[in-house]
Amino acid sequence: MADLIISAKSGSDWTRNELAYFNIKIRDVEAPAFFNRASLPPPSVPPGILQNAVATPDMTEEEQDFFNYLEVAMIEEESAVDDFAAYLFRLFRYNRPNRIIRTKKEMSFIMGGKKVSAKADVTIQDQGHYLLLVQENKRNRSTDDATAQLMAECIAAFENNKHLRTFEPLRPPLEHQVIPGITMVGSTPVFFRATITTKLQEAVATMRRPSEETIVLRFIPPVPDPASYYIQGMNRVDNRLPIMQCFEAFKDLLGMPA
Repeated sequence: MADLIISAKSGSDWTRNELAYFNIKIRDVEAPAFFNRASLPPPSVPPGILQNAVATPDMTEEEQDFFNYLEVAMIEEESAVDDFAAYLFRLFRYNRPNRIIRTKKEMSFIMGGKKVSAKADVTIQDQGHYLLLVQENKRNRSTDDATAQLMAECIAAFENNKHLRTFEPLRPPLEHQVIPGITMVGSTPVFFRATITTKLQEAVATMRRPSEETIVLRFIPPVPDPASYYIQGMNRVDNRLPIMQCFEAFKDLLGMPA
């Protein structure tokens, strides 16, 4: 890594170079290893979302909302993708109990001795603690860059959560945490499970390459045609069941220990 030139920068400027320098490796795994369960559960969503290509007049308001958000996420700017992700979290009740869904949440972390910014497109929080992050992947950018930006946001979230833990004297200091994350391009999610540690946080803060690898698990939903997944996403009807099953199972990872 001696040939890599790394400097303090905001999370939105992270690329695969930062992942390589800080020894962060992405590993694709199967559903049982990712979700800690033998099979994906049935999704708790209205049947019209799974069965129909477009909205119909007899649909419920919840089903109509799905198609409205889906349509704009497929054709409009970043904010429409964020709105769609936030809608999906409400659909699956990620905001229960006592959690809030926020968009464009400003965060910060220390990199190379400097305070730098990070901004997650969508977050789920519980009393200020970050439980889940979403990074929208611009259509003209590398998926590696979106992953790197998500990892910077996970480090910022861990730093925030670790600070908040100091105000909870009955709990031990936070040394590691599983932070689930999602990258979204249009209506296409990819799921991540990052275990962030104090060692990684301190390595970033001091710009020191850690000898220990940080393994980040990645799971791509088992859709019928993987080759078209990044283009079609949930716009394709037979992609919806496996994607919705993933959202159902992913909910169980919120707040889990490392």
